[in-house]
Amino acid sequence: MTQTFAPTRLIAGFVAGFLSVWIFSSALIAIFYAADAFPSPPWSMMSVPPFGVPQTVSAAFWGGLWGMLYAVLEPWLTARLGWWQGSLAFGVAPLLVLWFVAFPLKGIPVGGGFTLVGTFRDIALHVFFGLGVAIFFRVGLRLIERNRTAAS
Repeated sequence: MTQTFAPTRLIAGFVAGFLSVWIFSSALIAIFYAADAFPSPPWSMMSVPPFGVPQTVSAAFWGGLWGMLYAVLEPWLTARLGWWQGSLAFGVAPLLVLWFVAFPLKGIPVGGGFTLVGTFRDIALHVFFGLGVAIFFRVGLRLIERNRTAAS
């Protein structure tokens, strides 16, 4: 497969991250919620500050931004770890930012207090997110390449 143009990769990355939150992460949240291991239901429409958008849209938007970062890092991750392991490793990056930046800014203890259930849940959600991003990204690039080839 030929190297896809950078803006196309960024768009594919955004879409991959957005969809990964809505499909992969939210499906796992649904499982955790059903098992009473997650405090809120998946696909929550509760508004979040500062703009009052639904929580699920906000999370998917941020997932899209992380997906763009994946699009930039994907060649490096894949070359060093392979696409499967690279995607799992990538999923840890947003988790570290959540634990060590977002939580303290929101007045939540670092790592959410690192409880056993919370830590396992957070790791599983983010690794699953990373896997979803990689899958959607690969599929997206293949579809783009197929359309580009068909148009030629």
